[in-house]
Amino acid sequence: MVAGQPIRKADLLIEKNRIAKIAPGISAPGVEVIEADGLLAMPGFVQTHIHLCQTLFRNLANDLELLDWLKKRIWPLEAAHTESSLAISARLGLLELIKSGTTAILDMGSVYRAETILNEVAKAGLRASVGVTFMDEGEDVPEELKRPFAESLNYAEKLAKTWHGAEDGRIRINLAPRFALSCSEDSLRTIAETARELGLMVHTHASENRKEVEQVRISHGMGNVEYYHKLGMTGDHLALAHCIWLSEREIGILAETGTRVLHCPSSNLKLGSGIANIPRYRQRGILCSLGADGAPCNNNLSAFTEMRLAALIQKPIHGPKVLPAREVVQMATSDGARALHWQEDIGTLEEGKKADLILLDLRRPHTEPNLFTEWNDLYAQLVYAASGENVQTVIVDGKVLMQNRKVLTIDEGETLALARKELEQLIGRANLRE
Repeated sequence: MVAGQPIRKADLLIEKNRIAKIAPGISAPGVEVIEADGLLAMPGFVQTHIHLCQTLFRNLANDLELLDWLKKRIWPLEAAHTESSLAISARLGLLELIKSGTTAILDMGSVYRAETILNEVAKAGLRASVGVTFMDEGEDVPEELKRPFAESLNYAEKLAKTWHGAEDGRIRINLAPRFALSCSEDSLRTIAETARELGLMVHTHASENRKEVEQVRISHGMGNVEYYHKLGMTGDHLALAHCIWLSEREIGILAETGTRVLHCPSSNLKLGSGIANIPRYRQRGILCSLGADGAPCNNNLSAFTEMRLAALIQKPIHGPKVLPAREVVQMATSDGARALHWQEDIGTLEEGKKADLILLDLRRPHTEPNLFTEWNDLYAQLVYAASGENVQTVIVDGKVLMQNRKVLTIDEGETLALARKELEQLIGRANLRE
């Protein structure tokens, strides 16, 4: 994914956690060799909007629009989490992400027990920025999910001291106000100030749903992005998930401030929220990347699904030439790294960068013929045909997390069994509404 660089046949040498050399016929006696003849090596996918705490809720929240989805299903389920259910939810999500080739994520985290998610990330080996979620007000928010702002801020600052930059920089902390309707104005303003002081990203939702936008306008007299801008939140440290219903003024604010857009096409379609005008945003120079969102609004965490939909849904609107496959792969790799300020270390395969990469076997019925010509290009194969089943090996920070489809850092059988057990108990605790 280096601009202008052709695809080439070569060996790749990893020393410690970095790519030391890319060249044909590397000779390095005494090193472990992964035979990858005929496989594709590429940067691991960077997903910039994930909810690991929701993986356990997969298939429990269907055919609902956003606010009902939150109030009737997601918030009651999140409020019912215990330490053990949250841990297995995160572990299940990490297992799925690894198996489908994602190597780095921006996660919304949780209001309470964010360290539980951090511990699971540390053990699984993924690169991740994990959020401390802020929810200090909001209609129909369960009391178990609300937390006084000062308490949440103190919690976030403590976690940042311990975890931001942990695991040789593989783990970071972000500040994650849930959305404009669940945080007070003073809270959002203070979050913006604290993020700048501590060098943290702010990760939140914006303009996902028409009713949400209408409620923000009733409460504050302006749209989501205008409101965040008024509070001093916008800038290249702010990452906004969705951004479907934006005015021209708001698009201009994003372009002028360098605020990031996190595009989640599956979630936006499943909740009936709409289609973000990604070609327009990119035309204005807004950095757009991809994320699967949470398992209950998707219902999977595969970057391949998001790439395919991101490309396809724009074509009936803007024409078949818009968002060609190479640009979509860029959104899922190097643009994701840029969005998270990790571009110096990941997002492309280059000597000196961190060894975050995946090996794909495209010699499968759903990806053949595997012959690359000017008419049959690799990027189209990745976006329109490939799936997580093509991923053979995953390496993050120079460590092999999966080899020949076997995840080495998570016990898959145990995780699936525990997930079923924890979900049964969690549903019993949750106060779900019809």
